[in-house]
Amino acid sequence: MKTATIQLESLACPSCMQKIEAAVKSVDGVAADTVEVLFNSSKVKLGFNAEQVSIEEIENAIQKVGYEVKKSRVK
Repeated sequence: MKTATIQLESLACPSCMQKIEAAVKSVDGVAADTVEVLFNSSKVKLGFNAEQVSIEEIENAIQKVGYEVKKSRVK
């Protein structure tokens, strides 16, 4: 299991957090119970199985719901 922190361009409202959380949790290979969207810092923290999904696929899921990714860090 790898962990990632994804820095977003910005979050405008709490409903944005819900959209992003739902999009990330829907990606196969993401550990849904690890997904945390941090409103004040515009970050998403999560755990994922790198054998099932890439960080790029997770970023794409966020972009498909209308939010820009600035950078990602994977450990």
